[in-house]
Amino acid sequence: MASRQAFTDSDTADEAVRATCDDATLSKRFATSKGYWKDLYIQYFARSVGERKAPEINRGYYARVKGVNHLLDAFIRKTECDCQVINVGAGLDTTFWRLKEENLLPRKYFEVDFPTVVARKIHNIKTKPPLSKLLIETHSTDSLLLDANSLDSDRYCLIGADLRDISSLDEKMKKFQLNPELPTVFVSECVLVYMSPTHSSNLVRWASEMFHTAMFISYEQVNMSDRFGQVMIENLQHRHCTLAGVQVCQSLDSQKERFLKAGWEHADALDMMTVYGMLPQEDVERIERLEFLDEKELLQQLLQHYSICWATKDKLNLGLVHLAF
Repeated sequence: MASRQAFTDSDTADEAVRATCDDATLSKRFATSKGYWKDLYIQYFARSVGERKAPEINRGYYARVKGVNHLLDAFIRKTECDCQVINVGAGLDTTFWRLKEENLLPRKYFEVDFPTVVARKIHNIKTKPPLSKLLIETHSTDSLLLDANSLDSDRYCLIGADLRDISSLDEKMKKFQLNPELPTVFVSECVLVYMSPTHSSNLVRWASEMFHTAMFISYEQVNMSDRFGQVMIENLQHRHCTLAGVQVCQSLDSQKERFLKAGWEHADALDMMTVYGMLPQEDVERIERLEFLDEKELLQQLLQHYSICWATKDKLNLGLVHLAF
């Protein structure tokens, strides 16, 4: 009889990382239910609104969503939609459907995540007509390429892969018609921080070497060496969730350095408190009226420990270096 494979610490760590996908989805679902931003599709990935989230958490997610979308949409507009999007560690993200609704759909939208997460997302898409309808509308033939860990259509592709295994990732992406000649934007939200610096550097370098005109948008923790950062790390460790890449999250400079060392031509980074102050203030004032925030210092501390870093290379001279807040 075949012996059962031992369940290792790395398996436990991976399972804890996969659980963060549900955390993010439920947090976004709750924030949208309160009116922080509109997302018509997240309800199909999180059945209930779930437990109440603190106002500072809701404002933090608002800044995250608006900040990442600002850069992503700017890239797509700059290329006049003649581009690819690759969302790494996409989880149950709904951006493809938002872009379709807003007539900002790129030539092709790729998502990559653990095979178990991808299998769940495929099930949701297959069983929820509002999700499948928009996907079918963008597809030219009667049938989609579909198996347990991948879904491929003309404009949307969902791939189950381990981002730490670059050769396998590269093989799978090429199988689904990834085009190295197209301007390409990568989106990564709290993904690189769960990978060792070696693994995240390999991913970032692969992205840089694969595409001559590209942008990489990374949202994750920063300033993690102070006391507040240490508390964040300890809280995650209690859930068996290790921030394997936390040493790259020491400062905005260390975030930028990861990209510059991996062949990207230009990199910028801002903490989320700064981003929050640069978002359209009329809308910020609107969301601040949604819930009373007792401790504004807590929000400030929280936002100072997250950042957006974006890197570019621009052989086609599209002016990507000017994409900013």
